[in-house]
Amino acid sequence: MLGEIIMDENLTMFEKIWRKHIVSEPTNQPSILYIDLHLVHEVTSPQAFESLRLNKREVRRPDLTIATIDHNITTDDTRTQVIKDEIARKQVETIRENCKENDIELFDVWDNEQGIVHVIGPEQGYTQPGMTIVCGDSHTSTHGAFGALAFGIGTSEVEHVLATQTLRQRKPKTLKVDFKGTLAKGVTAKDMILKLIGQIGTAGGTGYVIEYSGEVIQDLSMEGRMTICNMSIEGGARAGMIAPDKITFDWMKGRNKVPKGKEWDKSVKEWKQLKTDNKAKFDSYIELNCDNLEPYVSWGTNPSQVLPISGVIPSPDDFKEMLDAQSCQNALEYMGLNIGSKITDIKLDRVFIGSCTNARITDLRSAASIVEGKKVNNNVRAQVMPGSTLTKLQAEKEGIDKIFKSAGFEWRESGCSMCLGMNPDILSPKERCASTSNRNFEGRQGKDGRTHLVSPEMAAAAAIEGHFVDVRDWK
Repeated sequence: MLGEIIMDENLTMFEKIWRKHIVSEPTNQPSILYIDLHLVHEVTSPQAFESLRLNKREVRRPDLTIATIDHNITTDDTRTQVIKDEIARKQVETIRENCKENDIELFDVWDNEQGIVHVIGPEQGYTQPGMTIVCGDSHTSTHGAFGALAFGIGTSEVEHVLATQTLRQRKPKTLKVDFKGTLAKGVTAKDMILKLIGQIGTAGGTGYVIEYSGEVIQDLSMEGRMTICNMSIEGGARAGMIAPDKITFDWMKGRNKVPKGKEWDKSVKEWKQLKTDNKAKFDSYIELNCDNLEPYVSWGTNPSQVLPISGVIPSPDDFKEMLDAQSCQNALEYMGLNIGSKITDIKLDRVFIGSCTNARITDLRSAASIVEGKKVNNNVRAQVMPGSTLTKLQAEKEGIDKIFKSAGFEWRESGCSMCLGMNPDILSPKERCASTSNRNFEGRQGKDGRTHLVSPEMAAAAAIEGHFVDVRDWK
């Protein structure tokens, strides 16, 4: 990282990190930021590497670049075999060649360290407070849970970072979101972020970096904080951030790539300075009280079309704006839902527990606690895809795999899997799925597939009952 942390009584956490990483500030032009960590996967990198090759440029800092294969691979026992889809196979083969040629560390399908890019970064300690982190993937915002400035970039920007270890960026505005109160049993970080997106819409955070704070955030586990930051992009934000604290440091300590011994103590001392100063001002502010927050379920075709579990499917007439009314009408038709029907009446065909949003070890533990001693509904196909191989191995060490398998879940390998329909794990047309992922756009999980976003606990309970239920009442 560059320089020392700026000590000023009027700076937000974002501003401290931004200032620290400025290489140049051309007049009336985007700033040039130094990038501490560049994450790469097989889908958005081939063109960037090819352009480098054509322009006879080298990767400037291969030591600050790590790669994994996660989007295209299957999660069954054929993952080490030849990929049938020609495009997917080519992308996987290409990243292997590019990483070898440029001396970049690659976590391939047979490596224990392999997994979803936004799971393995924190898991192995690459992700650290105060860093600037980028990846050709929108959910890079996940890493902001550690007090890092992390955001997704496009293919041309991937090339720019590979070649220069810098990135041109216009400074975003700042938005503070305070989560007040306490969470009821069964209500999770997933419900918090779905509630927020439901309130601000998919464009409400456009142009902002969001800093999440408040007593509910402070009480969340690191996994919960990662869920919140992961879905910041679904509200239109450039990034999401949470100040590092004791929970952060305890979670990080001892991980493979974090500092050790005296360097650890020195780093923690520095990281504690990142928090927003008392007199700092934000461009916008939102406060949400969580005392009466319910589990949330998405009913439509974007992450803002959500309702509490006690809700009923809306009518286009419920919306004042014409565009919102039309969006509702289109969503109802695509999702095959009836106006006025209860969320709890929605029957399911599939359940997917996985993705970079909710496939970490605590997510799996929570879901397993719901299904233990029970059986998956006969009309439901339920699957668990751990976020990384290390997470899978840890779950198996704890016997979590046995709980799921005994209940009738499929226990699979790590990968992005059904989150995005770029591999064999997809929905059939009009199949309805309770998913712990982050997006529910038309066709996201397969052509004409119908996706409902929920927490791992809600997904697990739905798998048992065959329809959505209020997990707060679960016995």
